[in-house]
Amino acid sequence: MTTNEAVEQGPIVNIRGERVALGPIRRDLLPLYQRWINDWEVTRTLALLVRPMTWEAEEAWYSGAATGAGATFQVYELTTMRPIGTTGLHDIDHQHGTAVFGLLIGEKDCWGKGYGTEVARLMLDYGFNALGLHNIMLQVYAHNERGYRAYLRAGYKEIGRRRQALRRAGQWHDIILMDCLATEFESPVVREMLS
Repeated sequence: MTTNEAVEQGPIVNIRGERVALGPIRRDLLPLYQRWINDWEVTRTLALLVRPMTWEAEEAWYSGAATGAGATFQVYELTTMRPIGTTGLHDIDHQHGTAVFGLLIGEKDCWGKGYGTEVARLMLDYGFNALGLHNIMLQVYAHNERGYRAYLRAGYKEIGRRRQALRRAGQWHDIILMDCLATEFESPVVREMLS
């Protein structure tokens, strides 16, 4: 198969859900990643400084994500295979079976469609059944009510709050800590793929 034939077949997909698909992040999408990360409405839910993100900084992020110890995926809208965000498990500790989950849905017309919930579930499935992890946690800001509800629907539980630990636009917000255990989770996709 030639490179052109592979490109015409579409992107590589590792995990396919009902509405989204996950595959490897792609260098050719760096301009898209840079657009997302420079949209402050998109990044208001991330632990980032509010500042412009240069091409060089985005390249450095990509290089680290593509070759680092974490597991970073491209998120696609399944019906169109349009790239809509990125997700990953970071700070993976195989000795203790833990990791930290992160998600960015960069395409705003994809907000509120349940994609975040499904991505969170697929990443729990991947972490527990492909990586053999036991506890996956995340942090969500209290002002991100849509994200909080999505994580609850995916199977996460609130385990605590760091009160008024985030300041955005002159207002203080709680940071909510959530986690999910492998023993509390039913695999929707990955266990069947690997058995």
